[in-house]
Amino acid sequence: MPSRPHLFAAVAVTVAVVLSLSACGVGAEGDKGAEKIAGADVGDRERRPPSPAASDDGIDRPEIKLPKGVENVFEGGETGDSVKDAVLADNERRIDSIDEAVTVNAKKHPALEFYSSGDALVSAAYFIEGFYDNGKSFVGTTRYYDRKVTLLKNGAAAVTYCMDATKTYPQDRKTGKVDRSIPASANDYGFYNTRLKKNHRGVWQTTLVISEEAAKRCMP
Repeated sequence: MPSRPHLFAAVAVTVAVVLSLSACGVGAEGDKGAEKIAGADVGDRERRPPSPAASDDGIDRPEIKLPKGVENVFEGGETGDSVKDAVLADNERRIDSIDEAVTVNAKKHPALEFYSSGDALVSAAYFIEGFYDNGKSFVGTTRYYDRKVTLLKNGAAAVTYCMDATKTYPQDRKTGKVDRSIPASANDYGFYNTRLKKNHRGVWQTTLVISEEAAKRCMP
């Protein structure tokens, strides 16, 4: 497991990745992991206003609230193409929904299944359960940049982007203590290639995520 666990906010859905997560103490039962997180009830932390929240597309979306001290910065959200902009917006919400499930102790996290499905939902469940099993969370700011959208056949879309997690730090879930001693490293930079599909609600759900750790193309 890398020094900054937030690097795996969107782990690749392949057998090799699932096995590597299991080796780090993450649950390996897929859907059961999702059920466990949905029912986690260990109190409720301070929250900040949702991001992104209400939309003007008429879709009844679940509210996403990240706690104080946790922030995602998304660059390049407007392309001039309304469809591509909608894809990017739901990609942002998907990332926020995972981080909410990791950092906010609540009975349910409805946004998780709202923005992820299939293999992407299973990988997210493994990732989230790993934090709970290890008694960890995180704080800090994560930057997402070089985001590109490609509209594919059959109503699908691809989103690629870089992630900079050099400003995030692990936090003990029980004591709240944050470890800021971890130095930045190449492992804090990740590249992601995702697939999205528009569902019956009009939501661009992420269905597949492939990630590259220590991605040179994302380093300054």
